[in-house]
Amino acid sequence: MKKYITAALLAAVAMPAVALPTAASAQSQRELRRDRQDIREETRELRQAQRRGDRGDIRNERRDVRGARQEYREDLRDRNRRWGNDDWRSYRNSNRSVFARGSWNAPFRYTRFSAGARIGAPYYGSRYVISDPWRYRLPPLGRYQRWVRHYNDVLLIDTRRGRVIRVMPGFYY
Repeated sequence: MKKYITAALLAAVAMPAVALPTAASAQSQRELRRDRQDIREETRELRQAQRRGDRGDIRNERRDVRGARQEYREDLRDRNRRWGNDDWRSYRNSNRSVFARGSWNAPFRYTRFSAGARIGAPYYGSRYVISDPWRYRLPPLGRYQRWVRHYNDVLLIDTRRGRVIRVMPGFYY
């Protein structure tokens, strides 16, 4: 028995650690929160410099605000790239059977939705929810959000308000 436990422990230690998407997501969320806080601080300092009226200070503070905003945009772009369209598209190209459409149809007509549209609860009922989004390499969900299948499209829905957050048209083959 000791041999099996020892072998299992050695195998667990020898295996490389796999980075979980939630850890990366949490880290990027912290980075984005920190960047937003930096923007607020730099903006506050800019307002103080404008009250004092020194042109050199104002110019420097504007430069700092611009830099903080640029850093925020870069982190947001990196996060979107990490969890964006490229990840699931490249996975879909190599695993076509996972994205096979099958004989699936909804009892309502197809409607092309766009981000920001409000939809009714029948569209994101339990029958249409994608219960395993990691299987398709979809970005992780936030609070009160669901990935929903609508014919060949996938919609990210805010379930509290019934709003479409993101649309991935032609997701399934």
